[in-house]
Amino acid sequence: MKTVHWLLLAALALASATVLAQGSAPTDPQIAAIVVAANQADIDAGKLAESKTHSKDVKAFAQRMVADHTSVNKAAADLVHKLGVTPETNPTSDSLKQGGKTNIANLKSLQGAKFDRAYIDHEVTYHEQVIDALDKTLIPSAQNAELKALLVKVRPAFVAHLDHAKQVQASLANAQ
Repeated sequence: MKTVHWLLLAALALASATVLAQGSAPTDPQIAAIVVAANQADIDAGKLAESKTHSKDVKAFAQRMVADHTSVNKAAADLVHKLGVTPETNPTSDSLKQGGKTNIANLKSLQGAKFDRAYIDHEVTYHEQVIDALDKTLIPSAQNAELKALLVKVRPAFVAHLDHAKQVQASLANAQ
């Protein structure tokens, strides 16, 4: 369950940072749509990585992404139900969907080590952005005390996930 909270917050962090960069905080219905879009993009990339990579490290990382983000979409649905929120498509959720499609198209055009590096590089950047959004936007801006406490509690998990992605990234660089 800790992983589910971590990934839900990852999607929230990235999406909230995007919306806030555009000048306005997302509403709860917008956040719900953003969470689903962000998680689906990572599920799709992970599934592609599972099928294309020949690296056991990349495959294990991708399998973890698919499993964890699939769990998050269930957790997001449970949260939406608990809050009585109807997801609302918005420019950020649309942007995340398009970004996911662009990433998949790019990854599909690559093979072997180029594919592995592009996939892992994307994952490293994603997690760096999440941590940045947590520190600069989400934790300071969270109004709900329960949400703020959860954001603070799960931050170390973001760092651990980033570290894992960086370890895979380093192993790929050393294999050249």
